[in-house]
Amino acid sequence: MGGVILPGKTIGIFGGGQLGRMAAIAAKRMGYRIVVLDPTPNCPAGQVADEEITAPYTDGEAAKVLAQRCDVVTAEFENIPAETLEAIESIVPVRPSSRVLRIAQNRITEKTFLAEHGFPVPNFRPVRSREDLVRAVSEIGCPAVLKTATGGYDGKGQVRIEHPDEAERAWERLGKVDCVLEEFVPLEREVSVIVARNLRGEEAVYPVAENTHSHHILDTSVMPARIPPELARQAQELARAIAEALGVVGLLCVEMFITQDGRLLVNELAPRPHNSGHQTFDASVTSQFEQLIRAICNLPLGSTELYRPAAIANLLGDLWEEGEPNWEEALKLPAVKLHLYGKAEPRPGRKMGHLTATAETPEEALRKVLEARRRLKAREAS
Repeated sequence: MGGVILPGKTIGIFGGGQLGRMAAIAAKRMGYRIVVLDPTPNCPAGQVADEEITAPYTDGEAAKVLAQRCDVVTAEFENIPAETLEAIESIVPVRPSSRVLRIAQNRITEKTFLAEHGFPVPNFRPVRSREDLVRAVSEIGCPAVLKTATGGYDGKGQVRIEHPDEAERAWERLGKVDCVLEEFVPLEREVSVIVARNLRGEEAVYPVAENTHSHHILDTSVMPARIPPELARQAQELARAIAEALGVVGLLCVEMFITQDGRLLVNELAPRPHNSGHQTFDASVTSQFEQLIRAICNLPLGSTELYRPAAIANLLGDLWEEGEPNWEEALKLPAVKLHLYGKAEPRPGRKMGHLTATAETPEEALRKVLEARRRLKAREAS
């Protein structure tokens, strides 16, 4: 097989957070060496890697050192500067490519790409000036959502506009940077689909995940989603088609809205492992993290079959506000798994870990994982 990177070789990961950590764990199980580049010493991924390079993502020389020590390089999140990745593509394969990340890390570019390829997206307009903003509000109407073109995640970088008079204040609040104005879409629910694709164009699609958010941060995710089978099939085919159009080698998560009238609309693209796929670590034949390694190394892709329905609940730093969570009490539930990310400092809103539960039905898995998280707050008697 041409272009295969076999176990024993070295994989480089830009980004040392929890996604890089879990990808590194999967790669180490398969026999690969791992080098991580991250600005923070002893980062979560660096704790399990063979080598950690501590440097900013904009450090071109550090990026070249990473490239020279690795046989393939990937990124754990899409906001690694595309210029950094582009500069090393002549040294080492970068998967997904800098082109894919460049599209995904800018909402104007991303939504324009999707619309031009005929994929369903909410009505939107680019906003680069005050004149653009006035025109966009006139054409889109209110309510609407103004989102920064770059840098936004977990609800950061967006403001809802209820009335046209609020538009300029909202733009000022976001720093008068390039934005997109989107129509506000009444939702029935939010879902996501993860697609793996290797260099030969072989694809593997995971079951649809059903997601809930709290303060714009993913709170719970259930797999498979509790939606009609035909709608699930449509969501998987839509994600597959987008991955093909982008030419992704690696993983792509497609976040989607299901509207109240039953339509699918693409919200965002994430060319990397995704929080809504964490349950695959415990409940799938092949986790999303192992699948990433298989895809970027051009190996055959694994089965995406679920052993059982599964649900995750995120653990944010808020849980530590009154002291150490009660891990023992939560783990008395035998179907629950604990994943902590090795982050030194818990802060409100910071993802510190997650719980996974499996069960005979999605509803029961969700009930179990929420009960486990509730138990974390049950303080031991002094």
